[in-house]
Amino acid sequence: MKFNESWLREWVNPAISTEQLAEQITMLGLEVDGIEAVAGQFDGVVVGEVVECGQHPNADKLRVTKVNVGGEQLLDIVCGAPNCRQGLKVACAVVGATLPGDFKIKKAKLRGEPSEGMLCSFSELGITSDADGIIELPADAPIGTDIRDYLKLNDKVIEISLTPNRADCLSIRGVAREVGVVNKAEIVEPEITPVAVSIADKVEIKLSAPEACPRYLLRVIKGLNVQAASPLWLQEKLRRCGIRSIDPIVDVTNYILLELGQPMHAFDSAKVTQPVEVRMAKNGEELVLLDGTTATLRDNTLVIADQRGPLAMAGIFGGEKSGVSAETQDIILESAFFAPLAIAGRARQYGLHTDSSHRFERGVDFELQRHAIERATALLIEICGGQAGEICEVVSKQNLPQIQTVTLRRSKLDSLLGHHIADETVTDILNRLGFSVTFTDGVWTVTPTSWRFDIEIEEDLIEEVARIYGYNSIPNNAPLAHLNMRVHKETDVELARIKTALVDRDYQEAITYSFVDPKLQALLHPEQQALVLPNPISVEMSAMRLSLIPGLLGALLYNQNRQQTRVRLFETGLRFIPDTSAESGVKQQFVLSAVINGSRKNESWAEKTEVVDFFDLKGDLEDILSLTSAGNKLNFVAKSYTALHPGQSAAIMAEDQEVGFIGTLHPQIAQKLGLSGKTVVFEICWDAIATRDMVQAKAISRFPANRRDIAVVVSNDVAAADVIRACRAVAGEILTHVNLFDVYQGNGVADGYKSLAIGLTLQDNQKTLEEEDITKVISNVVSELKRNFNAYLRD
Repeated sequence: MKFNESWLREWVNPAISTEQLAEQITMLGLEVDGIEAVAGQFDGVVVGEVVECGQHPNADKLRVTKVNVGGEQLLDIVCGAPNCRQGLKVACAVVGATLPGDFKIKKAKLRGEPSEGMLCSFSELGITSDADGIIELPADAPIGTDIRDYLKLNDKVIEISLTPNRADCLSIRGVAREVGVVNKAEIVEPEITPVAVSIADKVEIKLSAPEACPRYLLRVIKGLNVQAASPLWLQEKLRRCGIRSIDPIVDVTNYILLELGQPMHAFDSAKVTQPVEVRMAKNGEELVLLDGTTATLRDNTLVIADQRGPLAMAGIFGGEKSGVSAETQDIILESAFFAPLAIAGRARQYGLHTDSSHRFERGVDFELQRHAIERATALLIEICGGQAGEICEVVSKQNLPQIQTVTLRRSKLDSLLGHHIADETVTDILNRLGFSVTFTDGVWTVTPTSWRFDIEIEEDLIEEVARIYGYNSIPNNAPLAHLNMRVHKETDVELARIKTALVDRDYQEAITYSFVDPKLQALLHPEQQALVLPNPISVEMSAMRLSLIPGLLGALLYNQNRQQTRVRLFETGLRFIPDTSAESGVKQQFVLSAVINGSRKNESWAEKTEVVDFFDLKGDLEDILSLTSAGNKLNFVAKSYTALHPGQSAAIMAEDQEVGFIGTLHPQIAQKLGLSGKTVVFEICWDAIATRDMVQAKAISRFPANRRDIAVVVSNDVAAADVIRACRAVAGEILTHVNLFDVYQGNGVADGYKSLAIGLTLQDNQKTLEEEDITKVISNVVSELKRNFNAYLRD
């Protein structure tokens, strides 16, 4: 937002410089982006009057004038401006004057005619870049007065950036309040008295969307002279705030927008068929906007309509059909409060952004509307004449914002600020902000004002106290805190250790978004309902991820598209699963995931290239699990998944609970994703592998170890892991190592069966094992395998 310093000082005028004022505004949270002079550097320019104006004898586009600048003699000046005419008050640069760019005015001859000065335009004085002819000053401008003093050009334009919660400062009134509070200075508001009602005309209002527009005011003003010129003071205030003067009606509504922060609109009364209705648009309705473009409306858009259709997009843009024109004599003036959520995002969906929508979607004072319409009416009648009708107002009180009382505890204030501010000072600050305050037993009970709709919680009040008290007034003391040792168990597995182990196996860590494409996710997890964001960054990032696999597959595709033929990626992070039993409605789980694709090893002359398969990733995962206590406790159980290849997928089980999955991506899914080659993935819950066994020191046995090999025949559907697990359970503590060293199918083994060659290493810490002891253990193992798996020793 831009505003000029002199206008602000009409409201509040502390005895501080421009630089100090800018510093104060920034420290109040309204960051100053820049300060510029409203005019260029010049001198010697005064108010003059064109006494004579005639055609130049030697040039069609030049005029010869005589200008009175208050001296004894009239100045002969040649001027090329088309609006130069007799009787006009002008800005005249006399001989010796210096204009912006160090341009000096000297006596000269133009096409044979003497010229003793220059009649200036706004652009030539460095005020604007537009050059619509020379400056036309009011008829009562005193001749000979320095133009800098007359137009108050020793002024500065200040531009500030506001956070979305401080929409109350999108006006001179709002900024003045802030400056007045911090300087304990009185604010001088313009006196606004109700305009006398002189005509009986009323406007019928039909409020069909009260939740979107809780307050709507209209007023008829008749007999306006739209051809009247806006006074120079009004044009200058608008110009210095970055708004071009158009006509008195538009200028006055823009002035109220800047002065009070209330967007307003005017309809041509002759073009409106009453009643005026505030309603939601119908899908497909069309509205030709004031800029000539046609908007096809959606049913989420609030409109102002009459009986023939939409007149304007409420709070965003007016319609051409009902707009004020040069022939307009009677207008209907609008002042309304539109709910922020009814306006937010609507302008953007039509590719629009206006000063009105910028304010309404952030919030406007809901008690300002009558005040604003009275102010605008008085200005319009003063400039254009006319007569005012009664203000017609429709209010839905239950849909207006409700001011909530907020409490502030003394202890909380001191705790967050780290500094004690006296009770009386805190109360005074809150009172100066316009809040209603009571203080009892160390607690302030505060009722905010209608324009401070951002005050909702205790921390909001603490922020207000801190910024008005002054951040620089709070001592810069280092905080004191009691440090507690981090809760850490020796059995905890460091995540960095697992990551390092994966990197050692030639994996690279990836970090992907928590938001994924819902279509991609539906391919991989069709059976699970995802959480869809109400306002996503894009359609491709509109669902919370149910797994880290979609992001890793996206990263894999990205690499393949860049000619990477061997990719190994892993990621750790949260997945988000809808869960009605959880308080937040979502269960967040920290998981470890990985994906491999391409060749098993880097290309080498020593061995031929082989493509990765299920067992490559399973082997890497088992190596990782060996670093945890889950190594011998997790089972891989065959299971089918929609996104994985049947027969090449397994659930990772911890006892009877599924804690992850591993498998080869289904070829059809890979084709739909555009992936080439075989892709293998896994995902496992971190909690299942987050601990490790404590290292226990024990003496090395002094007695010899004995190895016995057995070959047992079992059905093909018996997992070797189950057989080995049974061996461990039966052999007991003297079994120090068990190893599957061969799997055989063929001659001597029946169809549907396989031979597992298992090496058992036995050793006792107390004695040398006798053959009888060894035979007993082996016999028990064979018996157990026969009982559980119907296994028998191979001949």
